[in-house]
Amino acid sequence: MNRFVAAERALRSAAPHQLVDALRAVLRDEWSARDVEVYLADYSLTTLRPVSTRPDAPEPLPMHIGPAGRAFGAQEPYVDHRADGRVRAHLPVTVRGDRLGVLCLTLPSAAHAEECLAELAELARVLGHELVVAERDTDLYLRARRSSRLTLAAEMQWQLLPGLSSTRPEYALGGRLEPAYAIFGDNFDWSAGADHLMLYVTNGMGEGIDASLLTHLGINALRNARRAGLSIADQAALADQAVHAQYGGALHLSVLLLDLDLATGRLEVVDAGSPRMLLLRDGNVTSVALEAQLPLGMFEETDYAVQELTIEPGDRLVLVSDGVYSVATPGGETYGERALARAVNATRLLPAADVPGAVLRELSGHRGTPEADDDALVVCLDWFGREETGRTHR
Repeated sequence: MNRFVAAERALRSAAPHQLVDALRAVLRDEWSARDVEVYLADYSLTTLRPVSTRPDAPEPLPMHIGPAGRAFGAQEPYVDHRADGRVRAHLPVTVRGDRLGVLCLTLPSAAHAEECLAELAELARVLGHELVVAERDTDLYLRARRSSRLTLAAEMQWQLLPGLSSTRPEYALGGRLEPAYAIFGDNFDWSAGADHLMLYVTNGMGEGIDASLLTHLGINALRNARRAGLSIADQAALADQAVHAQYGGALHLSVLLLDLDLATGRLEVVDAGSPRMLLLRDGNVTSVALEAQLPLGMFEETDYAVQELTIEPGDRLVLVSDGVYSVATPGGETYGERALARAVNATRLLPAADVPGAVLRELSGHRGTPEADDDALVVCLDWFGREETGRTHR
């Protein structure tokens, strides 16, 4: 049995809360690695926090600077050469484009690192998959991600999310929510099959637990209809009925539903509320004109119509909630679509996973305070196309 297979087997046979211990042992025995640590991205994507229950646990690391931050941001291994000849390797822990954290370890020499770095990078990806599975049975990794306590509403909202990023040959996705530890009404969801990507951006009416419960009902009603194989227009109609049956029109849920044909770039859209969509194409940012329809749950048995668009390989779509474009300065000046367009254009060279955070940091500067008073949501979708249909990555 080769060492990589042995490492996979050790991870898969370990108890969910002992993944890091099992990994540390096999890396020591098979790769002569020392000082093995796993760091996970915190909810606000500002720090990398160690997975450890030891009293001498290492300090959190900054997300955007330093060797570990470089590995996380570039999604490539980063090697730090030490004065004593040893090498500190930093390896991204990622699952299908969802960036979870970084595996850090020390190897005895640069030559040894060069020989096994690719193998260790693949092992870090295996670790990512095992972490996702382990979270069903232990809170250890969810607790490690927390810089502070989540509000109950935020706890509920984070449990709804599919992840913060996702990639496939046809597309790349990234999403962010603020305030990360106190979010209550905004959310997003996505699901991809062989030929379609469905994406929702939601904005629940109200505050605190009430907004979170409303969003939970709406998202799960949409998922229930989606998993029954219904179109996004019918998904909206059935979710509308579910929300109205529960609240009788007193509360409603704004949602933007997208269904992207992965073979052709044809995009079906249902705009049922306040989220906005911008298009970045050939360096130009435009606001996509959408046919506004009623939010979910406002009236009984609302019918929804689909709007059809076509996007081209290289296009970027940025979707935002009203907590972004309606934010005001202390003097009362709203952020607005012009400022948002400038922010989208300024981030055009960033990967989709980094765009939401960059836009929200720009928004924080406009707001004049680091913490948002209202939920703010940004989702970025990069469309590459399919090579077999003559489309190529831009």
